[in-house]
Amino acid sequence: MKKLVLFLASAALLSSPAWAQQESGDVTKYIELLRSDVRTARTAIVTEALNLAEPQSTTFWPVYREYEKELAALGDKRIALIKQYAANYDSMTDKMAKDLANQAFKLNGDRLNLMKKYYGKVEKVLQPKLAARWAQVENAMNALVDVQIASSCR
Repeated sequence: MKKLVLFLASAALLSSPAWAQQESGDVTKYIELLRSDVRTARTAIVTEALNLAEPQSTTFWPVYREYEKELAALGDKRIALIKQYAANYDSMTDKMAKDLANQAFKLNGDRLNLMKKYYGKVEKVLQPKLAARWAQVENAMNALVDVQIASSCR
């Protein structure tokens, strides 16, 4: 588990400089590439971290696919918000800035609520120890995405 967290942190630190050098018009392109990379890696990372036996695996993965679908929908909203911010950057009013910030706060809360909701579902199909490990891995992956997005929007 510690190796996984170190890997995720290293990946964020090593790739940040390249993302930070991109022009603001390219930001959404790179965010979408990041999302694609993370989606591809998520299943492998969760598989390794949880090391589920067959009965557990059979009950866990359908729940996880539901979670990924809802998380992707939140990601779509987040990208739309970033695009809106970028499109209005030069002409942004105080009201618009406040509205965008409040929408970002709401999305962060929605993601936390999604984690809580699915922690409960995962806990029902796995024991609490594995559900907690799943939550820890998901938080680490979400943090990686956050770092990448932040570094690409400088």
